[in-house]
Amino acid sequence: MSEKVHKTDEQWRAELTPEQYEVLRRKGTERPFTGELNENKASGEYRCAGCGTVLFGSDAKFDSGTGWPSFFEPSAEESVATEADRSLLMRRTEVLCANCEGHLGHVFEDGPQPTGLRYCINSAALTFEPQQPE
Repeated sequence: MSEKVHKTDEQWRAELTPEQYEVLRRKGTERPFTGELNENKASGEYRCAGCGTVLFGSDAKFDSGTGWPSFFEPSAEESVATEADRSLLMRRTEVLCANCEGHLGHVFEDGPQPTGLRYCINSAALTFEPQQPE
């Protein structure tokens, strides 16, 4: 992994769209079924919209029916970090980009095998890089 990304709030605001800023830097959540990557079925890599770190591969994406892109595992364990989230009177596990500490979404223990995990991620926190034909 590359060196951690540290930017001022002003830099983040200048580089991100308002929706990306709200999700990544203020821990916001997009409305379900509104994100452009929720229905994406193309092969490729999902990257952090804040710093470009590869987070998830299309081979780990599945349709959870929740309205957010869902994955059963990250591309690399060290690409994401988690921490306890007790906001909204709930106990959840927040998922962060390990490189820039941007809020991605939450992980739940109701996903498919082989991990049993559901990384429920905001489209606004991601960019998609299609797989190049060989």
